[in-house]
Amino acid sequence: MNILYIIGVAVAFLVMVVGMMQGSASGAFLDPTQLKNFIDGASIFITIGCTFAVMVASFPGGALKDIPKHFKVLMNTKGNDPLAIIDELVELAQVARKNGLLALEEKGNAQTNPFFKQCIMLIVDNNDADQVREIMMNDIEQSSARHEAGAGMYDKGSSVAPAFGMVGTLVGLINMLKGMDMDSGGAGNIGAAMGTALITTLYGCVLAHMIFGPIASQLRERDEEEVLCKLIIVEGIMSIQAGANPKFLREKLLTFVSQRQRDDGGKAKKE
Repeated sequence: MNILYIIGVAVAFLVMVVGMMQGSASGAFLDPTQLKNFIDGASIFITIGCTFAVMVASFPGGALKDIPKHFKVLMNTKGNDPLAIIDELVELAQVARKNGLLALEEKGNAQTNPFFKQCIMLIVDNNDADQVREIMMNDIEQSSARHEAGAGMYDKGSSVAPAFGMVGTLVGLINMLKGMDMDSGGAGNIGAAMGTALITTLYGCVLAHMIFGPIASQLRERDEEEVLCKLIIVEGIMSIQAGANPKFLREKLLTFVSQRQRDDGGKAKKE
């Protein structure tokens, strides 16, 4: 589970709520009754409602159906382990050196990673190395493009939420100015209208920077992790097809990860 994401968002909301409760006229350090000042039905209706409506209008239904999948990917931190993949590739290299590429078919059928399985089967079938690399690299590019489109949906929400916050501000200001007709007794509506004008901007900023922004960043981070693992697979599979020595292959593939990851991996094996 992505604990850091949960902690970060939770702390951001907690700090904001604590700030809302401070500065009470009663002199109390924290005054929970002040929270009601930041709840406004019109602001919620304009900012949140319009933001999600525009997102629905901007993307096809298939993209919207993938939202639960996005959150599953976002919360999963164990899906891509480059060191584990390197170990698997070294094991495959040992099998191939002893028994030939055809011996990898059983390993490929047992593989749960679809991309890894496809790569193994491509060399088992003795396809041309350049063609195999072309197929695998095209798969990586197209997969990354789909992931970027998913993150782009939250970028859209992050960009339109503050805009509708400003729309709500304009609505509140217009109502406030209309209510300044003292002869009609409308001055009593000025406070509520001004509240709507300011709270909509607050809601827009919260949606953009505390909800949509972190989601888009996390999805791109997961994509980078997946691309790295796939590049390791590609390089490993191509080296296995070329008959690389397993020890040399490990050293070659470890150059894809940071020194800290290599050290942590070595410690984990010793333990």
